[in-house]
Amino acid sequence: MNSFVPALKAALRSPLLPFWLVIALLPFGRSSELGTFLCLVGVVLLFVRHPSALREHAGARLLLWLLAAYVAAALISAVDSVAPSKSWSTVAALLRYVPLGLYACFAIRREEKLDALYLAVAVVVALWAVDAWVQAVTGWSLGGRAEAERISGIFGATNLKLGPTLSVLSPFVLWTAHRRWGLRGLMLAFLLLLGPVLLSGSRGSWVCYALVTLGFAWRVTGSPLRFLAATGLGLALLVLAGGVAWKTSDRFQLRMERTLQALQGSDQGLDTALSGRLDIWRTSLSMFKAHPINGVGVRAFRNAYPAYAPANDHFVVSDEACGVGEGACHAHQWVLEVLTETGTLGMLCWLAAIGAALAAWRRVGATPRSRAFPVTLALGVMLFPLNTHLAFYSAWWGLLFAWLLGLWCAALYVHPAQRGTAA
Repeated sequence: MNSFVPALKAALRSPLLPFWLVIALLPFGRSSELGTFLCLVGVVLLFVRHPSALREHAGARLLLWLLAAYVAAALISAVDSVAPSKSWSTVAALLRYVPLGLYACFAIRREEKLDALYLAVAVVVALWAVDAWVQAVTGWSLGGRAEAERISGIFGATNLKLGPTLSVLSPFVLWTAHRRWGLRGLMLAFLLLLGPVLLSGSRGSWVCYALVTLGFAWRVTGSPLRFLAATGLGLALLVLAGGVAWKTSDRFQLRMERTLQALQGSDQGLDTALSGRLDIWRTSLSMFKAHPINGVGVRAFRNAYPAYAPANDHFVVSDEACGVGEGACHAHQWVLEVLTETGTLGMLCWLAAIGAALAAWRRVGATPRSRAFPVTLALGVMLFPLNTHLAFYSAWWGLLFAWLLGLWCAALYVHPAQRGTAA
């Protein structure tokens, strides 16, 4: 406990501060780009002083390959996009992720700095969770008044990203709590995040957090029998928490009643439970069939949607999504997003990047994989295909994805802590 404050202070000092700011400012719109800009400045200064720095860092080279695939998919799609200006501007904006990720690789060279960053991110996410609990009890948070159906926490009622962000970044809180306070700390951290994730009303976030829980259960137990026992305990806690939320929260009850309509056995019930996403996914498949090679263009989904949707499509005739006449903003599922917007060529780029990442993860050995566990799990649940997703080529979710990718490449190749150095 006495090392907690010094470690947090270390995380807030340069050179970690610019990279940490991206996460700290996430709830405040585009202000998180301040951290991206500072990382750009830092990388420029680095290469001015050390032009050959890239050759000395395997993680930085891996990052460039992964981002090359991510950007190449978008670039290929922009050639004949149905919304050229939007697609080309997106491609240009994606380039800012290169210095962001490189900064992480060069700023986080030692295990002590990696641990300090994990701690700093955990503190931020824990504060968001506490603020969300306050909103659940009082109706108000630092982000203002809660929405009718769900809590929104510090992100605000017009920016419903609390659930997805908490669930994806939850491994940092659970990792930090477990390392510092053992199993008791892990359980308390699990419960701290569970309430806000459930009350956020995002079913995709529920799936993400369940996967994070399974990941930590497997890591902590270390054997199949203990894993099954821990899973049973976790399931019991989830049922108990869900029952309490059902009785005490009208917001959670409304979301669950909509979710349970999937059990009716009809397409209409399933589509209602999925908030209309079945219609979006059907239209996405039609768009892909019409543009199988390189898609309709990155971020051009909304522009192409009305041409492939039924005449009475809910998202076309209402302003619930992007606006009347525009349709849904994105595919709400990353595999369909990549196929629809970047086509088969784009999907091949993504599959090549995933293959390269898995190969690098296997090569580094058990100790680096253990160090990178929180960020590996965060990326894993973020990309879990059997779920709904935010848009990976959007400015906000794409930034979080690139941030995690840069941290992952850095974490795999950090130098071990020196003996006697406090974590």
